[in-house]
Amino acid sequence: MSSDDSEVIGNDKENKVIKKSTFNGLIISLIVIVGIAAFFAGSYSSVFNSNQITEEDLDDAIAKLELKILQNQLPTKQPTPTVKISADNDPIIGNPDAPITIIEFSDFQCPFCARFHIQTLPLILEEYIEQGKVKLVFRDFPIQSIHPNALPASVAAECANEQGKFREMHDMLFDNQNQWNKLETNDVLSLFSNYASNIQLDQEIFDSCLTSGKYIEEIRKDLDDGRDYGVSGTPGFFVGNEKIGFVELKGAQPFESFKKIIDSQLEA
Repeated sequence: MSSDDSEVIGNDKENKVIKKSTFNGLIISLIVIVGIAAFFAGSYSSVFNSNQITEEDLDDAIAKLELKILQNQLPTKQPTPTVKISADNDPIIGNPDAPITIIEFSDFQCPFCARFHIQTLPLILEEYIEQGKVKLVFRDFPIQSIHPNALPASVAAECANEQGKFREMHDMLFDNQNQWNKLETNDVLSLFSNYASNIQLDQEIFDSCLTSGKYIEEIRKDLDDGRDYGVSGTPGFFVGNEKIGFVELKGAQPFESFKKIIDSQLEA
């Protein structure tokens, strides 16, 4: 697991260290060069007569030059990067014409995705989605290697969306994740069929859709797109629109993280 509360595939870091002695050696060399240049410029006598350099002056010069070099080494603060992301034709929660879009790559069996659903999404719904300011596009990213029931759950949600009830199945799956996440495949399909009955879907159409593998290719496309966009774990979010680009958020971020980005984009 990662520190940003997400199911992850992996990452790596590179660290570079510059010793202070390297700075001092470089600085002293620079001072020596300056002294030689001054000598050949004919200023030797003025430097060592009326304006003689003391040890205190040398220390002060070293400190100032070291600070200057350090400042040049420090990275400048960059604006939050934006990227271009496709919402494809995936299920939408909210007004399709909302100015800001949250594109979520998610895994129904991921515990951090469930945490987002339970803790953060209700606040986003109340403040932004129900006000017509934001819509949520749900794209499937089932990590089969650790979540064997994630794929059938994605299929169940797509089949419910076919009958106009994606939101109801989405909520049912996350609210009851602990009920189905460790079941065998046949038992999972039977339970999802019961969920369909509970949310009043056409049972025969849903069951046929669920067992036919109708949406497998659509889900695979979401996975491929997510990898192309650099998604390495779930949940993964992109917030924005086609005009201004999208800002990426990784993991089950708190509401405040979404609010900061959404408010700045709405004001742009």
